[in-house]
Amino acid sequence: QVQLVESGGGLVQDGGSLRLSCAASGRTFGSLTMGWFRQAPGKEREFVAAINWSGGFTDYADSVKGRFTINRDNAKNTVYLQMNSLKPEDTAVYHCAADPGSWGSRRSEKTYDYWGQGTQVTVSS
Repeated sequence: QVQLVESGGGLVQDGGSLRLSCAASGRTFGSLTMGWFRQAPGKEREFVAAINWSGGFTDYADSVKGRFTINRDNAKNTVYLQMNSLKPEDTAVYHCAADPGSWGSRRSEKTYDYWGQGTQVTVSS
């Protein structure tokens, strides 16, 4: 079992920045691929970013590439999502997720075994 708790969401103006954190407990965090997904009102949940167990590989949705950065601190059992140049269309509930089974499955929400409760990010125009 893995428990995930997100934090760091909030209200920010267009062009602003936020850093989300996801603290994990339970299974060995350092062995898990981690992902961030988001869900806006009336829309399906979508992939945002993923990072492999060592931090050596990362992947981003085209919509956030160049603006968001995912990283992790295995000593602190935490994964982060630094979000810069935020836009109103980034408004959503952001969830972290753990263990999609393989790096090749990182973009599919159906393959992740563990999810956090989510943190709201609102970007005002």
